[in-house]
Amino acid sequence: MRQKLLIVLAIVACFAFGATMAHAEKMTLGLKGEPTSLDPHFHNVNANNEQALYVFDKLIRQDNKQKLEPGLATSWTPVSDNVWEFKLRKGVKFHDGSPFTAEDVKFTIERIPNVPNSPSSFTGFVSNIQKMDIVDPYTIRFITEAPAPLLPRQMAAFPIISKKNAEGATTEDFNSGKACIGTGPYSLVKWERGDKIIYKRNDNYWGKKMPWEEIIVRPITNDGTRVAALKSGDVDLINFVPPADVDGLAENKKVTLSESPSTRLIYLHLDTDRDDSPTVTGNNGEKIKNPLKDFRVRKAISKAINRRAIAGRIMDGLAVPASQMVPDGYEGTSKRLKPEEYDPKGAKALLADAGYPEGFKLVIHGPNDRYVNDADIAQAIAQMLTKIGIKTEVNTMPKSVYFGRASALEFSFMLVGWATDTGEQSNCVGALLHTYDKEKGFGSSNRGRYSNPELDATIEKALVTVDPEKHNELIIKATEMGIGDLGIIPIHYQVNVWGSRKGIEYNGRTDGYTLPREIKVVK
Repeated sequence: MRQKLLIVLAIVACFAFGATMAHAEKMTLGLKGEPTSLDPHFHNVNANNEQALYVFDKLIRQDNKQKLEPGLATSWTPVSDNVWEFKLRKGVKFHDGSPFTAEDVKFTIERIPNVPNSPSSFTGFVSNIQKMDIVDPYTIRFITEAPAPLLPRQMAAFPIISKKNAEGATTEDFNSGKACIGTGPYSLVKWERGDKIIYKRNDNYWGKKMPWEEIIVRPITNDGTRVAALKSGDVDLINFVPPADVDGLAENKKVTLSESPSTRLIYLHLDTDRDDSPTVTGNNGEKIKNPLKDFRVRKAISKAINRRAIAGRIMDGLAVPASQMVPDGYEGTSKRLKPEEYDPKGAKALLADAGYPEGFKLVIHGPNDRYVNDADIAQAIAQMLTKIGIKTEVNTMPKSVYFGRASALEFSFMLVGWATDTGEQSNCVGALLHTYDKEKGFGSSNRGRYSNPELDATIEKALVTVDPEKHNELIIKATEMGIGDLGIIPIHYQVNVWGSRKGIEYNGRTDGYTLPREIKVVK
């Protein structure tokens, strides 16, 4: 009898072990954002860039603090002021078995400026490259129009694709999986929009092998639903844990939390270009000359916003009031810029001085499923502006609708977020505050069409200045110009929180990405 019992127990243990292994071989992630495309060069936005790194690799990777480390390139060396030489990793294969070579790098960089209908392009990262010389299959030289001290950082901003599979391919070919063939740790199985993305492990991956054979990414935009999915065990890990749920999840013995300060800036973009702006009117709905062009009005708006209240109450302390585009301590940040102090009395005086003693009407547009508490932040800002006489209506919408309309310049006043691709501030200045220039890639996300020729000249000079000290001085100067003129209005930097089931932990990243390589199995 005892022997039979031992056999039964052994069988049960075997099945239990098998079930545990099966569970360990599949990871389900509940993520707040769904990509707008799986074409890694279509839209420079967090959700797209994050998912691209499941399938593709970059020449230069970034660690969880956005420091540079080897990727598909093993080394990068300046040969002269205008020439960089990159040595490529040998033996790497794409998911279809074809070899990765310098031809794929050249093809990728030539494709980036030519992706049709890109809402926010990667062109600015490659616009300085005048010519590419393939020395041999694993050595490529980039000849730049002017010195390019930031080229390694810029190469860390986008993935490399397969010339064989992507030549002539459309963005839809990537979305369908036909051209979505990379060198990354996972290959795409299928994308069911609005439901899930399924990936299978690339067992021939050149890097560290992932412990999960299959990863399912479920887009769950609703915060409460995402938290409930983690609690019920429907998903193994979620990102963007809502601040209001942090304390409750911290007490849940089945859940592990991790957090990381981030470079994610939440800010306001204002239409400073058009005299007739689409969603600004007089108090009776009449057309008026765009008041957002007046610095005094922009300053009044900035003074009317209580950043500490937003960080403390709406974000439950998981935010830091912002003074510029990247938090203190990163390259190119100014020590002179400080968060604007809340001053409603001063804001009203500025409005009166600008000729709007009774204010005007305004609509704030924003997403309601992209950033932590984005719709609540928009509501709070609207209430604060209404108190100083700018009667502000709120119109939020899904990001899938919002970004297309924002890029089409349909809005006057926008709540937006931005995280530096390069881990320093020049990327932000070039994308958000430089005059829009589609050909050169500057101002790719300048949806307010702010323009300052002196700032343009300063940031362009910084990008070709090799001396690190002078380079940073110029970036700081450009930043102080743009923020001082309120080309954008910084609100706060997010602190990101991940939640996972017991047994796994997430190594939080400052860029906010949720990547398989940062997930750890713990006992």
